[in-house]
Amino acid sequence: MTTTTQEHQCDVLVIGSGAAGLSLALRLAPTHKVIVLSKGPLSEGATLYAQGGIAAVFDEQDSVESHVEDTQIAGAGICDTQVVDFIARNAKDCVQWLIDGGVPFDQEDSDDDTPRYHLTREGGHSHRRILHTADATGMAVQNSLQDNVRQHPNITLLERHNALDIITRKKVGLGGPNHVLGAYIWNRNQEVVETVRTNYVVLATGGASKVYQYTSNPDVSSGDGIAMAWRAGCRVANLEFNQFHPTCLYHPDARNFLLTEALRGEGAHLKRPDGSRFMAEFDSRGELAPRDVVARAIDYEMKRLGADCMYLDISHKDPEFVIKHFPTIYEKLKQYGIDLTKEAIPIVPAAHYTCGGVMVDKNGTTDLPGLYAIGEVSYTGLHGANRMASNSLLECVVYAWSAAEHIKAHSDHIEPHTALPPWDESQVICSDEEVVIQHNWHELRLFMWDYMGIVRSTKRLERALRRIELLKQETHEYYANFRVSNNLLELRNLLQVAELMVRCAMQRKESRGLHYTIDYPEPNEQSGPTVLTPDQPC
Repeated sequence: MTTTTQEHQCDVLVIGSGAAGLSLALRLAPTHKVIVLSKGPLSEGATLYAQGGIAAVFDEQDSVESHVEDTQIAGAGICDTQVVDFIARNAKDCVQWLIDGGVPFDQEDSDDDTPRYHLTREGGHSHRRILHTADATGMAVQNSLQDNVRQHPNITLLERHNALDIITRKKVGLGGPNHVLGAYIWNRNQEVVETVRTNYVVLATGGASKVYQYTSNPDVSSGDGIAMAWRAGCRVANLEFNQFHPTCLYHPDARNFLLTEALRGEGAHLKRPDGSRFMAEFDSRGELAPRDVVARAIDYEMKRLGADCMYLDISHKDPEFVIKHFPTIYEKLKQYGIDLTKEAIPIVPAAHYTCGGVMVDKNGTTDLPGLYAIGEVSYTGLHGANRMASNSLLECVVYAWSAAEHIKAHSDHIEPHTALPPWDESQVICSDEEVVIQHNWHELRLFMWDYMGIVRSTKRLERALRRIELLKQETHEYYANFRVSNNLLELRNLLQVAELMVRCAMQRKESRGLHYTIDYPEPNEQSGPTVLTPDQPC
């Protein structure tokens, strides 16, 4: 028998419910029937936890050209210049769309009734161009988008539903040019596999930082969209560039709590355990150097001193100023007995952002007709070898706009298709060995941190690849014989993405941006993206 109980139908299936997915859904909803798939509650994604803000040129003293230049410098020379310019030039309009939708960015007093937004500065930016809502910008964006999505009659929300795989013409044995037909999804509420019939699937699943032992990301960041796109025949690029946020709280009772870069933008110092500052010894920009530089400096000092952590200190600033600008962080740290206004905060780097992903063009289209990828799941060329702070939410909303426009322009070109084949579970049984998944999961995250972390070597990467191949074999056998579970689906996807990350890293014979290897410590004179192509698309 099968456990497929329902076939959903829509014009567009959006897999992911963060800033990218919800923005696109709202832009399409006036003309299209949209289903939004969320692995957990609608809000549980990386957007909710974004503290810093969103970059756009709102200051008359700033310029699009400056934003482009800063992004390219942070990207260590391999950003796609045309894409950076495209995003920077459309930034203000797309951020204004968020404002019009109700996002309450902080404002300053002005001489007239025209809103004047408080702009902060973060690492890599030469101007103050970060719009924010105190230190909880992501929450403000997510809540506003959610409120609007829940009210729209053309948007159906399926919470606690995982996407399993993309269904294509080739996958089901149909002739003609390959194209998306829909997707298999797992209803976690009823523990059954269902189908979604649609001509357009948009991957907005976020990144893959859960592949690492220490991460600032929520549990849902397991590389699902990257793995599904790869299995469907799409190229991926630049997955060796994994950004480690320099400052995550180091505390035995804290999990995944990030300390925004805006703290350093407002004057916080990085210090050793003895209270001495060290960033000036690594970069003339000090605490405002790009994240890859800061993360490596912290990692170096921890290893050199044998220290468990370094410290972030803003206690020299006025307490009222600190509490006003960072109320969320202040209250959170109080729960752990730390007073942000009086003492230094123990910090360590943690995996934070996946700069590479599924290759797309300016419309978010992938190699598979009908499949789009937007946000952190994608490789657009914006981030190059290192993402500049607060460009991530910006990329989400700009590509949500461009992808929506492309879908609207091409929706009449596809003929409707017949019902999809159901998911077949007739040959599988319930597992009584869930411990196998847990063991493989922990092993993967540990050796990825050790071998594919902030500092790498060829030998470490080779070790990682051997372990991944063995774990993939075990997991594939498990997947073929036992019924679907959330942990099994995520482990399957994480192993696939881990392999792609390591293969990308092994191809790059240089150190650049977020990829630092002791075997090739200098950058090459000529460089570009690392591209991987599937052997057998389906």
